[in-house]
Amino acid sequence: MLDKTGIAKRIAQEVKNGYYVNLGIGIPTLVANYVRNDIEVEFQSENGVLGMGPFPFEGEEDADIINAGKQTITTLPGASFFDSAMSFSMIRGQHVDLTILGAMEVSENGDIANWKIPGRMVKGMGGAMDLVASAENIIVAMMHTNKAGESKLLKRCTLPLTGVGCVKKIVTNLAVIEVTDKGFKLLERAPGISVEDIKKATEGTLIIEGNIPEMGL
Repeated sequence: MLDKTGIAKRIAQEVKNGYYVNLGIGIPTLVANYVRNDIEVEFQSENGVLGMGPFPFEGEEDADIINAGKQTITTLPGASFFDSAMSFSMIRGQHVDLTILGAMEVSENGDIANWKIPGRMVKGMGGAMDLVASAENIIVAMMHTNKAGESKLLKRCTLPLTGVGCVKKIVTNLAVIEVTDKGFKLLERAPGISVEDIKKATEGTLIIEGNIPEMGL
């Protein structure tokens, strides 16, 4: 089973040379720490940063340089800062190659719910709706089940939707899953996790073809 760092490491393998990548808050922010050193990637944050680097070491933080989740970050040579209008022009203009988001629920047809639980105080949707409406390639980083052990990969989402039919791939603490027109297709297993474990943790339709390899981290 993977922890949050393991999920970020696996998603980092999906980042290709030359990509412009938006990182959502939570687990996705860790991805910048694990991208291969031999490729060039531009990480974008919707609060107006292009060229984010890894998180700073303790004692080297600059409180004026933050990501959309208000965490301190580092910047790489050539990084730029701009206003929200420019940032969302990049997003809405489809200039971002890959968007990595967290989620509360994902349905088997690729719907995502990641911004609100009814009855709980929330700060707002932020840029999530723009990101899922504009991006061609969306990967979700999430836990496979909630704290009660209930599946978060569902036939239909029960929480308010952020986007419809937009998620392409999901990396959880148990598996790597592709969203297809027939349901969730199991691609890889987390170390020590069996196919049966994943089936039990998945409410939506799970497609299993052939031998399912363990993730390589």
